[in-house]
Amino acid sequence: MLTEGLVQAGVDITLFATGDSITSAKLAWACPTPYSEDRNIDPKVWECMHISEVFERAEEYDLIHNHFDFLPLTYSGLTHTPVVSTIHGFSSPAIMPVYKKYNGRVHYVAISEADKSPELDYAATIHHGIRLEEFSFRKSPEDYLLFFGRIHPHKGVIEAIEVAKKACLKLKIAGIIQDEEYFRTRVEPHIDGDRIEYLGSVGPTQRSALLGGAAGLLHLINFDEPFGLSMVEAMACGTPVIANARGSIPEIVQDGFNGFLVHNVAEALDAVRKIGAIDRSDCRQSIEKRFTTERMVKDYIGLYQNILDSRDNFRPWGHYENLSEHKNHKVKRIVVTPGKRLSLQKHRRRSEHWIVVSGEAIITMDDKEIFLAAGQSVDIPKGSVHRIMNPGSLPLVFVEAQMGDYFGEDDIIRLEDDYGRAPQGALRSES
Repeated sequence: MLTEGLVQAGVDITLFATGDSITSAKLAWACPTPYSEDRNIDPKVWECMHISEVFERAEEYDLIHNHFDFLPLTYSGLTHTPVVSTIHGFSSPAIMPVYKKYNGRVHYVAISEADKSPELDYAATIHHGIRLEEFSFRKSPEDYLLFFGRIHPHKGVIEAIEVAKKACLKLKIAGIIQDEEYFRTRVEPHIDGDRIEYLGSVGPTQRSALLGGAAGLLHLINFDEPFGLSMVEAMACGTPVIANARGSIPEIVQDGFNGFLVHNVAEALDAVRKIGAIDRSDCRQSIEKRFTTERMVKDYIGLYQNILDSRDNFRPWGHYENLSEHKNHKVKRIVVTPGKRLSLQKHRRRSEHWIVVSGEAIITMDDKEIFLAAGQSVDIPKGSVHRIMNPGSLPLVFVEAQMGDYFGEDDIIRLEDDYGRAPQGALRSES
């Protein structure tokens, strides 16, 4: 939906996906079909081929937008093309070292405020959007409740069954079976084809009618939901949502307006009894205002533009951000990529003070080396020959306060540079 929306907005898009994908964008591919549809395709091999196909062509693009979890981040240091990565939930704490390593280099997008990690910096929070035309509003529902999602303990299928039985209402269950044992031992014994009905996986042609016909959607999750698209889809059809107030749920469900936030089965049962008080047109309008594809596309285009507009601040060693500038001082936030260093340089018209915020630094100043950790600082006198290096495996973040009467880039006198920016004849060896 994002790709198609960007094309409609006039953005020149290349979609890297499987060769059988249908798109209005330019299509590029390494793997002909999804490996879930062809068991002869080795996922590990073709995931690597897929990612490398993107990054070997990185210089063709102004920006790369990654939706493929953490693996592509490991390629981001091999190109100067900015990389945006939407984090669609964290599959495991074990993947966090990758995200932490490329924090500051890759522009992370959260899909909800609740799904943000306190260990990472984010460029934006952008909620998902849906195509409203695919979801028909239904003013008058039928007499059933609906569970719509993966059949898994996290998603609260048993809890939905319990609520429906106590409310003496029918429950329709739709979704793929992700946990076979859970379905066989916990869910299937309750299915009678009448009061409790399992419909299997429901496709786009049936989805709108099923969602719109429900008196309410039961979303009694047992984990912190990163987003919860089925809730948005249900409300687009006019169906109120009863959901456990975990994760992103309070960002989507407005208690008493388009559904109810609950904490247990008893509260969910009480909410079912009050569900008739919800105006179904309010449910639809809440989605029209906040969760359309058009809004999502607009948010992403704004983010892309901000990144590209600030690209003058990107350097081969990392990037910087100007925090404040006045007549006699200037303050920058500087991020140095692991293993990189700035040029060996000096200034005629300013002195500097550096304080490390995170990571570690090796400072070269005249004839000595200084190691700094987070919270430590150093003064760089005017005229002193100096350089900073990131010897660690995580980004080095430090704040630079400049004092003087001039702060232009032409006051940087480069004596040695890893990227060929020092004037010829200025190079010198270091001990």
